[in-house]
Amino acid sequence: MHIRGSLSQSEIESLLEETVVPIRLACRTPAGTLWMLSLWFRYRDGTIQCATAADADIVSFLDEDVRSRERDHDHGHGHAHVAFEVSTNEPPYRGVRGNGTATVDPDPQKDVLRALLERYLGTTESDFGRWLLRDDRREVTLTIDPAVVSGWDFTDRMASRTDP
Repeated sequence: MHIRGSLSQSEIESLLEETVVPIRLACRTPAGTLWMLSLWFRYRDGTIQCATAADADIVSFLDEDVRSRERDHDHGHGHAHVAFEVSTNEPPYRGVRGNGTATVDPDPQKDVLRALLERYLGTTESDFGRWLLRDDRREVTLTIDPAVVSGWDFTDRMASRTDP
């Protein structure tokens, strides 16, 4: 991972581990246009993991990106190109953005989804959690391998602007 911006790698990793907001993930559609969506995530072993339904649009878009690159003889070894951002929504702003590659893997036990429900809701026992974890839902894990990452923290810069 190549680091840019004002934060160190350890500061970036801490921000990704501690910030509980959705990641904004961008990719290309089969028509070549850009697509962005928000997903729950966790930072794990230098990668960013998300969970979604196996039939979600993002899954088909990432799969098509891989197939398109293979047709163009740009063998990406099953990886699709993505861009992402994790940033706070309230001042003072801080966050991480970057680009890298993503892979899609089945998650039949819904392990990543369970971890994300705990991270974002504190439980898997809510009505929403039970709905997501139902037996007939096929789940996948999107794993993002960041290549270039830029972090920022405007806490010091905005301190005088956010104090009453």
